[in-house]
Amino acid sequence: MGVRTKIFFILTFLIFSFSSLASAEAPFTAAFIRDHQLWIKEGEQETQLTKDRYIYSPKWSYDGRFIGYIDGDEKGKKSDLYIYDRKEKESYQSYVQVVTSDFKWAPNKNQIAYTNYGVLDVTKTENGRPQGFENVALGVSGFEWFPNGKEFIVSSDSTLLPTGWTPIPLFRIQADANLSKDKIEPFYTIPTNETDLFGISADFFKWSPNGEWVSFLVIPTASFAMDSNTLSVLSSQGTNFQVVGKMLSFKEWFKWSPSANELAYISGEGRFFVENKNTTVSEIPIAKQQQEYTPKGFVDLGLEWYSKDLIIVARAKENKAWKEGPVPTMYTSLFAIDIRTGKQHQLTFPGENEMDEQPQVVGSYLTWFRKKTGQTKGDVWVRDGLSGQEYIWLKNVDGAPVFFTPKQKS
Repeated sequence: MGVRTKIFFILTFLIFSFSSLASAEAPFTAAFIRDHQLWIKEGEQETQLTKDRYIYSPKWSYDGRFIGYIDGDEKGKKSDLYIYDRKEKESYQSYVQVVTSDFKWAPNKNQIAYTNYGVLDVTKTENGRPQGFENVALGVSGFEWFPNGKEFIVSSDSTLLPTGWTPIPLFRIQADANLSKDKIEPFYTIPTNETDLFGISADFFKWSPNGEWVSFLVIPTASFAMDSNTLSVLSSQGTNFQVVGKMLSFKEWFKWSPSANELAYISGEGRFFVENKNTTVSEIPIAKQQQEYTPKGFVDLGLEWYSKDLIIVARAKENKAWKEGPVPTMYTSLFAIDIRTGKQHQLTFPGENEMDEQPQVVGSYLTWFRKKTGQTKGDVWVRDGLSGQEYIWLKNVDGAPVFFTPKQKS
């Protein structure tokens, strides 16, 4: 009887310990797409939020109450902005119909800014929810909130004249401008030309962690943009503009360090992934030669900062032998790079015909999307730390999730 009692308590302890460990394994909240529908996962609980739609581009509000998303269609002819309210457990539109493909939440309040056929609008607030809208400015191509949540950096497209393309103008616009020219200031004019810096628009603005610099791409005409764009930075006062390097137009391919004015990006020209895609780190402002970390014979096709010293990349062997025919699949796996020592090591080992891509860091956790050749769906894997046990956190999803990370109060 005593032995049975001991066994019972041991089994109970093991079951309780395993349950506690399992529940502690994934302290995340994430929005994700499965079968074109919007889902949310909190801890281990998955909840479907939409039905019979074609959802993409989910984005969290600063406090996590709302998720903005685009309700589209398979042919790309529809692009309506919706908002899911987690408190009221419902989706709604902030206005009768908002057509946009580019929207961004304010960094410090539940307000959405979006462009609609070149008009920059912001939502108003009603009963604590984004509702209605106000015009901000006309002639807008790219934009981003300033870190203070009160202003925007805005770009307008260059104009083609008989003498060539005009420079690209940037503006600093107050969020409550309501089309008033008194609240719109010229910020910087990018002096483009067809030999050194060719571009007709600027977009994908990202602020450094201390708000002193903003990075963005200078984008040429469509045919050129498929092969090369210019990564650039501008100081927060609009006084110091610097060209960083050439890269493709993937906005996730350049990221600021979490705690320093260092910019990591995947440099290299050419639309095909088979060669010339190198992880590069530049100190901003540029004071010395930039450092490349991709070994010869390899290409990097995704990156994420793990800490101020470590970068995670999705790496594959290059394929210079390919010249024509179907573009070869690049089988990526994750590697860690210590940018101080230069040491690198492989982190993940996908199976045959599998690839690991889209690394993301949430606290101490590393996550990535693993899929098989020829498939668009895959699984999201998670590892606590760089040497922890990896496991599947999401199965059969359309892509990498969007994690909610609470903003740090200053």
